[in-house]
Amino acid sequence: MFRKSFGPALALGLLIGVGMAITRSIQETRHVATRVTVRVLTGPENEAFLADPELSKVLDSAGLRISLEKADSGDISQRPDLKNFDAVFLDGEDAAAKIAQITHSKAIFTSLYTPLVVASWKSLIPVLDASGLVSRTDGLCYTLDLAKLVDLMRKGTRWKDLPQNSAYPVSKSVLISSADVRKSDSGAMYLALAAYAANGNNVVDKAASADRIADSLAGLFSRQGFQEGNSAGPFEDYAAMGIGKTPLVMIYERQFLKYVLSHANPDPGMVLLYPSPTILLKQSVVALSANGARFAQAVTSNPKIDSVAERYGFRTPDNTELFAALATKGVTIPHTVVDVIDLPRPAILEELVNQVETELSK
Repeated sequence: MFRKSFGPALALGLLIGVGMAITRSIQETRHVATRVTVRVLTGPENEAFLADPELSKVLDSAGLRISLEKADSGDISQRPDLKNFDAVFLDGEDAAAKIAQITHSKAIFTSLYTPLVVASWKSLIPVLDASGLVSRTDGLCYTLDLAKLVDLMRKGTRWKDLPQNSAYPVSKSVLISSADVRKSDSGAMYLALAAYAANGNNVVDKAASADRIADSLAGLFSRQGFQEGNSAGPFEDYAAMGIGKTPLVMIYERQFLKYVLSHANPDPGMVLLYPSPTILLKQSVVALSANGARFAQAVTSNPKIDSVAERYGFRTPDNTELFAALATKGVTIPHTVVDVIDLPRPAILEELVNQVETELSK
């Protein structure tokens, strides 16, 4: 009885299996047929995240494939071929608003974010502390008094002039290394922070004030010497060359966190300083086409992509995985960044940048 029924049952099973395979093949063929390639323009700081294999898998399941092109963030708005792209992936809502205005796009999506921070070295903490520049928050994180530091830098103070400085008694000026204010969004954000401090801890809101304040801050950029066009360069110098080249560097928090999370043995001498106040930058996607909108929606609303983003140091709506991963590396960051300021209006920020550029060109 069993032998007689086994043959037909086996045949039926094979038939079902073949049918399922054909159905799956048809579905995969349809998926490939409906997959679209999305042309995305971004800065070098975002290239690794957007090229991540796990991100590609999530996007592929949504029928999307990225064709990526990069440019220095400050140059993106000058591109004459912007409308040839489907989406622009940017650091900051102000930059996104500028691109949207140029391209007449009303579709801006945000989800991921990161604060502006200063990367430094633990050996410098006693030196900075003796000058009243740093303090501990909750006994775990370092806060940087931005107004005091800007005042020291504007006066041309040198490291060797700081009290109790046996760790770094060099003659170079106390400066924060940064990306070029004329070419990068991070450089412009640093200028906005410095202008806030120089304006009596108030957002600059008038063109006349912007011109005066920018004149007084130009030295913070000109005395740095050569500057990279994006924040990736200064951070790479910091990580590779150490304190001698870069004692203080203005970066996005996510750059430091990505470095820590991606290295088995990150340099234990590295430390983050959280400027008080600072700026929170929302990672923004400007959709320039229907396909760009599909990409933007996927990137900003899919929890699987949030998990990928946290590996690159981004903060997300739920940072549980990020905080846990950092804890395994012995790194603690503020769960909430409280002392945050707004940027000047776009026209005022542009005036600040233009005025510094004029001073640098003299």
